[in-house]
Amino acid sequence: MSIDLSCIRLNGETVSLTLRDGRIAAITPTQGPATAVAMPLPVDPHVHLDKTFTISRCSDIKPGLFGAIEACHADADHWTEDDLHSRASKGLAEAYDNGLSALRSHVDWVQPEPPLAWSVLNQLAGDWQGKLSLQLAALVPLDLLSDEESGRRIARRVAADGGVLGCFAYCNEDLDAKLEKVFRLAEHHGLPLDFHVDEGLSIDACGFDTIVALTAKYAMSGRVLCGHACSLSIRPEEDVARVMEAAARAGTALTVLPTTNLYLQDMQQGRSPRLRGLAPMQELRNAGVNVVLGADNVADPFYPRGCYDAIDTLRLACLASHLDPADWVGAISSNAARAMGLASRELTVGAPADFLLIGGTDWGDALRNPRAARRVIRAGQTHSTEKDAA
Repeated sequence: MSIDLSCIRLNGETVSLTLRDGRIAAITPTQGPATAVAMPLPVDPHVHLDKTFTISRCSDIKPGLFGAIEACHADADHWTEDDLHSRASKGLAEAYDNGLSALRSHVDWVQPEPPLAWSVLNQLAGDWQGKLSLQLAALVPLDLLSDEESGRRIARRVAADGGVLGCFAYCNEDLDAKLEKVFRLAEHHGLPLDFHVDEGLSIDACGFDTIVALTAKYAMSGRVLCGHACSLSIRPEEDVARVMEAAARAGTALTVLPTTNLYLQDMQQGRSPRLRGLAPMQELRNAGVNVVLGADNVADPFYPRGCYDAIDTLRLACLASHLDPADWVGAISSNAARAMGLASRELTVGAPADFLLIGGTDWGDALRNPRAARRVIRAGQTHSTEKDAA
């Protein structure tokens, strides 16, 4: 199928793209309105393939984050090898069809020994190699990971499998000391870190501050990614300003998860939420923090809807946080790739012709309509069916 690349909006300009041998041969400024916007194939730094597509068998879920955790733990009795493989494969296929080129999936790890999901997803990572890059991050309770013997066992296995070390931290006792043990494990094994931190609306939830300080102490700039940090939305502004500046200096990145945070935070039966729990994205980025976006949960107790589509995530984030979409494309592409330790995803002359085209004169027009025509281009060839414009 031929692709019209004569009037494409790229990096704020209308250009004509020339492709040759699977690469971008030329980018030429041109006149006239654009017919589509272009961006590098997106990446998602924060999903949960082990939990995905379980909502249909979960009932009587209690409101809020800890209700979702309880429901997910109960459903884990169904997590056989076939079940995990089937559900995760469905998620990976959806992500690929929507143009994603890389994912980082967190994997619940609640005992010292590796969970079955870790093995299944490692197998799938190999199966998808060359099509979709899949990183795995161990999601371990902080109290377990900071235990001396358990922490060593877990970190050794994560390092052996080329994974990412991570944990869930929220107002734990001796939080600072336990988090420092995690950083020591990462330093010893040469592992990047990814935290679920401060995923709640307690004004006392300040784990993000400790992680930022430890990132600086252990010189791990660019190798520490946090997710959520919901409490930054309600903490005193002077405290938030201080930690934002410290995070920028330390090189600690933050993933904002609009679907799950909007769904779970301030959730009470029969009452509309007042507090939405989204970290202050604009202020964080203005301070110099690398702020990226993730889909988080898809069709599970943490978020019963959703999809593996970075464009859908960007659309929601722009609505929820009053963002200009053209300024935030990097949060689902180049900046997100950097937070994951991946190579640059910029569209430049000589770069691989791997990109997404969405019908529209500019990014505002392209995101206006969820059914806007879309094409996924890999190595210069269309790899998915064009969506019909409404």
